[in-house]
Formats: sequence, C-alpha cells, structure tokens
Amino acid sequence: MPDDLARLSDALNRPARPSSDFDLNPGVVLPEGRSLRAAAVLVAVTQQGRLILTKRSSHLAHHPGQIAFPGGKVDPGDPTPEAAALREAFEEVGLPTGSVQVLGRLAEHETVTGFRITPVVAVVTQPFTPVAEPGEVDEVFSVPISHVLDPARFRIERRRWRGEWRRFYVVPYGPYYIWGATARILRGLADRVSP
Repeated sequence: MPDDLARLSDALNRPARPSSDFDLNPGVVLPEGRSLRAAAVLVAVTQQGRLILTKRSSHLAHHPGQIAFPGGKVDPGDPTPEAAALREAFEEVGLPTGSVQVLGRLAEHETVTGFRITPVVAVVTQPFTPVAEPGEVDEVFSVPISHVLDPARFRIERRRWRGEWRRFYVVPYGPYYIWGATARILRGLADRVSP
C-alpha cells in the first residue's frame, strides 16, 4: 500500500483536466447560468489498498441502485467540502472522522442531474467495520485501488437518456457495475496517476 499512497499523493500534485458527465458527449450544450447543487464525496482508500464504495438504495431520488462513493450534498453547516465528505462517510458507512487522513481534492465534477461534486481523496488510517445506513445504502464494499488506477480497465459504453444517446465510462469489478460519475471521477484519478 505505501506505493499506492505515494502514487495517489503524487497524482494530486499534477494538473487535472475538467470533469463532467458530458466529457464523452461533446455535442451537449449546457444552459448558461445553470444552478448546480454542491456535493462532496470521499474517495477513501484503506491501508490494505482497497477503495471503499457503496451501492445506493434503490428508492433514492438521485442515482438509485448505483455504485457510488460515500458522500452527498454539502449542508449549510459544512465549512468545507472535506467536512461534508467526512460527515457523509460517517453517516452512510460508519467511517469515523478521526480514522481518516485527507490527502487532497480531485477536479470538481458536474453531473447530468445538476450536482457539482468535489471528490476528496483520503486514506483510512485505522481499521473500521462498515455499517450501511439503511435509508441510503444497500451495501458497502471495496475494490482494489490498483484495479481503478489502471486506465486499461475502463471502457466506454452508451445508453439512451432523455431521448439522446449518452456515452460514459465504466470500470466493472466482479458483480459491481461501476459507471457514470463514479467511473468518470475514477478515470480522472487513473489518468493523473498514469500520465
């Protein structure tokens, strides 16, 4: 894991390209003056080299049943995106704030559903037992960080969304179909780790 941590730290010092759900769809024209809701996610890696992910509850209004990082909306009481990501990780998966060392941020990511996500990269410094918050999370699981840091593991797929074909990244792992914003954020990280 020390090598992966060093690669992550080095990557955060490299310039990042913009990130959005529209990157692979250059024909999309975004409305001027659109209002985006602030959100933050925790890209948390354990000392064993595992990335913590969740399967969202199927009854949620946004991205039901999808694979996601722990995270959510930035609340008025959150002083920073880091604070929001840590609070949400504690609420959703039971990750104690004191067991996390923040390494930095990735490029903000705009979603098709109107969120501006700040991905916060961190290492989990102490063992913890994940506890899924039943209202939001169906499952907490992890994947090897090496799997998602390899650009060759990603592919581009497409599906119809609001009557238009939309292309997006996927990075499957076992039974988990990691796609959309989560896969795009991970692809951005992989590109920075392996320039």
